[in-house]
Amino acid sequence: MKVNMMHGAGGAVFSELLGATLTRYTNNNAGGIGLESLDDGAVIPIGNEQIVFTTDSHVVKPLFFPGGDIGRIAVCGTVNDLAMMGARPIALSCGMLIEEGFDIPVLERIVASMDAALSESGAALVTGDTKVLEHGSLDGIAINTSGIGVTERPVRDNGLVPGDVIIASGTLGDHGLAIMAFREGFDLGDQIVSDVAPMWHLVEAAMGAGTIHAMKDPTRGGFSNAINEMAEKSSVQVRIEEEALPIRRNVRSASELLGINPLDVANEGKVIMGVPKDEADAVLSAIRTTKYGKDAAIIGYVVEGSSVIMETAIGGERFIEAPVGDPVPRVC
Repeated sequence: MKVNMMHGAGGAVFSELLGATLTRYTNNNAGGIGLESLDDGAVIPIGNEQIVFTTDSHVVKPLFFPGGDIGRIAVCGTVNDLAMMGARPIALSCGMLIEEGFDIPVLERIVASMDAALSESGAALVTGDTKVLEHGSLDGIAINTSGIGVTERPVRDNGLVPGDVIIASGTLGDHGLAIMAFREGFDLGDQIVSDVAPMWHLVEAAMGAGTIHAMKDPTRGGFSNAINEMAEKSSVQVRIEEEALPIRRNVRSASELLGINPLDVANEGKVIMGVPKDEADAVLSAIRTTKYGKDAAIIGYVVEGSSVIMETAIGGERFIEAPVGDPVPRVC
């Protein structure tokens, strides 16, 4: 058996690899803060503060795409993992693997994009490392970013309870469809662009307006994978209202053309959260006041049971299942 591209796609095949190999460390737990939770980061209690630590590697192809680039994704991906734990991003590290012959002006564009994303998120780049590999041993550049943040009240992805409602912070499928359409050579202008963005200020506004029981960003594997993880870890059933899902018309059209479910592809600037029903309107209003939350919507609710069910527009029901793998590889 060998590793293949599906193992890196964030779906069911990746979960199998995690369980069979990547999390089988003897020293993976320090008092309930380690890999055993498989959350977006680890919470490390230090005195009266909660430090959140996370790391992420980025190999998106192409390096530049409508709405973003590998540098912006590298910063936003790590900032958002911290934000999903309810942590204010403070400091990031950056490790770059660069192929010999890589154009320095392109590298300068990537670094400038990273700096702009850092400014927007309120975090700083404080340390890093660079390695150059022989020509042909790497596809241009790969970037790893790690980050730390602080929080008084960590948020997990396993805290959904019956009675919660599910909020999506914006339209779904934008990033994955933007990448796929661009790769296929479709000239769509500004009709479909990536949603890659730092989510901390949106999350901060939501937390200030009410209680967040659970939170996750729907990256690899998309909304389908994220909501199934949340439901399974919380031991509840989530019911999604099809007509309430915020999906742009042009994303729907492109997904039909490409044969891809927009719920299965990565988003890089969205949050899925579960909140108490009586606080949902206040949280939703707070999200909608932020730069990236104008299309936020209540899309479902939580009941006792298991699995994720779609209540369809014609009055039927069907399962929303986690994809086997993300249909758009190397998307982040």
